[in-house]
Amino acid sequence: MSVRGRWLWVVTFGVAMGWMEAATVFYLRSMMDRIVPYQPNPLPKVASMGVMSWGAVELWREAATLVMLLAVGWLAGRTWRSRLACALIAFGVWDITYYLFLVPMSGWPRTVLDWDVLFLLPLPWWGPVLAPILIAALMIAGGTLVSGFDSPAHPLWPGRAAQTLSGLGVLVALFVFMAHPIHALWNGQPQDLTSAPRGFNWPLYAIGLTLMAAAVVDMARQVVLRRQRLSGAP
Repeated sequence: MSVRGRWLWVVTFGVAMGWMEAATVFYLRSMMDRIVPYQPNPLPKVASMGVMSWGAVELWREAATLVMLLAVGWLAGRTWRSRLACALIAFGVWDITYYLFLVPMSGWPRTVLDWDVLFLLPLPWWGPVLAPILIAALMIAGGTLVSGFDSPAHPLWPGRAAQTLSGLGVLVALFVFMAHPIHALWNGQPQDLTSAPRGFNWPLYAIGLTLMAAAVVDMARQVVLRRQRLSGAP
């Protein structure tokens, strides 16, 4: 299969998974009266017929989602770099289409500035919808570059400096998303882990996003230089 064909199938998988994720979350939030997630206890304790609690099931569902995304990347790529890149593409497409599909299903989010509980592992992640969407777009861009131009003979990967900057950006973004529960644990207030935060640190998030973009910019530069060498341009 051609590189473009592999890319299209990965994107198709991400879109389909986005619909499945949106439908699952819609069912779950409808049962728990949490269509708008920006409220205390995004996954409250309720009576259950099963052995596992709702929270435990949701945590394992999130872990299984990550395994599925990694699996499709492993199957679609040809090198370890392109496999990881395809997983990033699938993740980014899944994340963006998840919010797009939630709108006709539930009427939420109303705007990209509506708050969401983004993830529950290892602590609840909180932030406006726009924040994960921007990171997802970076993942798609970087993954597309690697999947399209990486090969065993001509590898494409960020340089060490770009890797370091991007790694720092990831840590900064994770801290911003989990700042509220981290603060609760630091102050010995575990009861506040599931409460909704009151603000989002956009300036610090912007720093993290800019740092993460270093990897994409570096790889784009490499692709441009490679094409110039092949064309004989000065």
